[in-house]
Amino acid sequence: MKTIDELGERETIERILGLITPMPSNPLPPWEDASAIALSEGLVAVLKTDMLVWSTDVPPGMRAVDVGWKAVVMNFSDLAAKGVRPQAFLASLALPRGTPIQVVEELIRGMDEAARHYDAYFLGGDTNEGGEIIVSGVAYGVAERGRLMRRSGARPGDMLASTGPFGATAAAFKILLEGLEAPGDLRRRLVEAVYRPKARVMEGVALAESGVVTASIDSSDGLAMSLHDLSKSSGVGFRVERLPLSEEAAEFAELHGLDSWELALYGGEEYELIFTLRPGDVDVVRETLRRVGCDLVEIGVATEDRRLIYVDGGEERPIGRGWEHFKG
Repeated sequence: MKTIDELGERETIERILGLITPMPSNPLPPWEDASAIALSEGLVAVLKTDMLVWSTDVPPGMRAVDVGWKAVVMNFSDLAAKGVRPQAFLASLALPRGTPIQVVEELIRGMDEAARHYDAYFLGGDTNEGGEIIVSGVAYGVAERGRLMRRSGARPGDMLASTGPFGATAAAFKILLEGLEAPGDLRRRLVEAVYRPKARVMEGVALAESGVVTASIDSSDGLAMSLHDLSKSSGVGFRVERLPLSEEAAEFAELHGLDSWELALYGGEEYELIFTLRPGDVDVVRETLRRVGCDLVEIGVATEDRRLIYVDGGEERPIGRGWEHFKG
């Protein structure tokens, strides 16, 4: 009998989905960033649940208030990838018996602060005793069915783009988990990317309202894994022609002689939106993002051959999947 560490998260999820009765006329198919239920008059309720486990998701030095903040962001980011504005957040907390009440209060403060930052409300939830602290969150929003951005619409020739650069979290984890050093201000900016991530809610809603995005996904599993998921859903490949590396990650890579493409592709927890658009709509998208204070980051192009490659100085390098739950 196979175990989940042999299968990995993706194949485990596929097996789970094979056991679930499909909902007729589901607005968002399985394997999307979020789930949806049709309401009246062309509206849909969009929901997302994501879990934060203290032993695997909380790096050294992270405060409980920041853990609460991140629990909200990781759920809201998936709604943003569908172009949906979050309205409410719920959380179930598993708490060991000896947990200081101050830690619980800080978790709640962080969740409430994050929800209000995105003009949503933390409505409460449930508590139970557990072996370690676990925060299982649920995000809720309502949107027009025709405005939902899905993973499945990219076509060969579409431009591949994102709402921001990558690599900062990968560099930060090397500081927090591997003990690599960085000068004071650089270290602060990198670590902040992990301790206080941001969800691209305004950007996602604006992109959906533009009506020109052909496919969209949240990048919390890392740029490489997200490209593989987008490729699977849309049936296309991707050619990464411009490495979307942040200035901080580039500086850190140079400082330690690291491969910058590894930092950009295989980090994770960056919560940018990765999306595709027709080349003729690039000016529309650039102006749409500019109005909400974001720059369009052009990455590459969707291809028909379904390979995922990064072009580095004329050399084609295959893009692997990166880190995966259960496998590592």
